[in-house]
Amino acid sequence: MEDQNQIPAENPSEQSETPGTPRRRLGRGLNALLGRGGTDEESENQSAGTADASETSVPVEQDEIDVDLIERNPYQPRQDFAADSLKELEGSIRQHGVLQPLLVRPFDGAYQLIAGERRLKAAREAGLKTVPCRVLNLEERQVCEVAIEENLKRKDLSVLEKAQAFRNYLNQFDSTIEQLAQTLSLDRSTVNNMIRLLDLAEPVKQALQSEKISAGHARALLSLDEQRQVSVCEQIQAESLSVRKTEAEVRKILKGEVDTVPFENARKAATAPEMTNHLLDLQQQLREILGSKVEIKLKSDHSGQILIPFDSNETFERITGVLRKTA
Repeated sequence: MEDQNQIPAENPSEQSETPGTPRRRLGRGLNALLGRGGTDEESENQSAGTADASETSVPVEQDEIDVDLIERNPYQPRQDFAADSLKELEGSIRQHGVLQPLLVRPFDGAYQLIAGERRLKAAREAGLKTVPCRVLNLEERQVCEVAIEENLKRKDLSVLEKAQAFRNYLNQFDSTIEQLAQTLSLDRSTVNNMIRLLDLAEPVKQALQSEKISAGHARALLSLDEQRQVSVCEQIQAESLSVRKTEAEVRKILKGEVDTVPFENARKAATAPEMTNHLLDLQQQLREILGSKVEIKLKSDHSGQILIPFDSNETFERITGVLRKTA
């Protein structure tokens, strides 16, 4: 059940960055905004970084606001809300009211939610006309960052929802993976590996979303082409393979010891030159830099293609922007 008992502390001000001064990361400021998180788990994880109240400068007020005047956060990563959990929260709100204020910002003559969508949904189901809110003056980018950070460590938010939120952020705000990782106080490889899961074959993503395979299984499949991904994914489910055994199976396939695709496709693949470790390293570097499933395909030892897929205008603009900056 969502923890309503944590009362948010004051919001830290944005600090100007000067040479030699480390950039203060978002996680520290969000502890103040979110009152050390929306769940017990988040409170425990974030308690060490709570900002000092003396840093406060963003105007904050608390008030009862009509639920009909609050629209959802367009950057909310969570798409599915567990019905039983929501029902439990609704019962708590009927009995005790909303104990932890929602975070909102003024928007088009009304308000836009920053954090607390489960509480808002449950309050509406409980028949409340108004809910306690803290009104914060945040910019668009900050609202998106808060939405990601608030949901990042929650177990019921799927890894693909997190990955999609990361990719949307990169596209929306012309950010790099490095910048996003710094903002969220995460390793660059963690953010990159999560985003890469969006490039899996659709049946594999469906298996991951329905928890038939784990994120560890899915990451192991990333180095395979889509046909082999699907085949090994089916094998994982049929044989209950562990992540370690899956990684071993993938290594065998990449070494040519095992083939899991239909014979005709395998015969065609056999005619292509083998990728060297150097090219595989370059391919991985390009994927990390561009945040896309870049593929190097060889036609001969001295010719081939570099394929850079994109799934939207925003992704295309972001990739071309990175290429222009690099050039």
